Amino acid sequence: EVQLVESGGGLVQAGGSLRLSCAASGFTFDAYAIGWFRQAPGKERERVSCISDNDGSIYYEDSVKGRFTISSDVAKRTVYLQMNSLKPADTAVYYCGAVPLLMFGCENYDTMDFWGKGTLVTVSS
Repeated sequence: EVQLVESGGGLVQAGGSLRLSCAASGFTFDAYAIGWFRQAPGKERERVSCISDNDGSIYYEDSVKGRFTISSDVAKRTVYLQMNSLKPADTAVYYCGAVPLLMFGCENYDTMDFWGKGTLVTVSS
């Protein structure tokens, strides 16, 4: 059974940092692309970043480039999202997702097959 468990969310002031973690189990970790998505109140879920250890691809949406860093630890089967210089606009529930990597480049996947339950990030002004 595929399981994705997010952690690390919380309340932070604007300009602060948080590190989210996504612990994965139930699938061959390096055969999948792992993505971070977020959903703000009243808005649709949007992609934030993704990574694939299989082909080395990494992708960031323009809104987080230069502020967020995605990384993975294959031995721990965990993907991290380091978020710096947080803004109130980053407030959302952050979801970790996974999809089998069938084509080169995690950026080619704008949705995932499997999802975690999410972790709430609140950035106060």
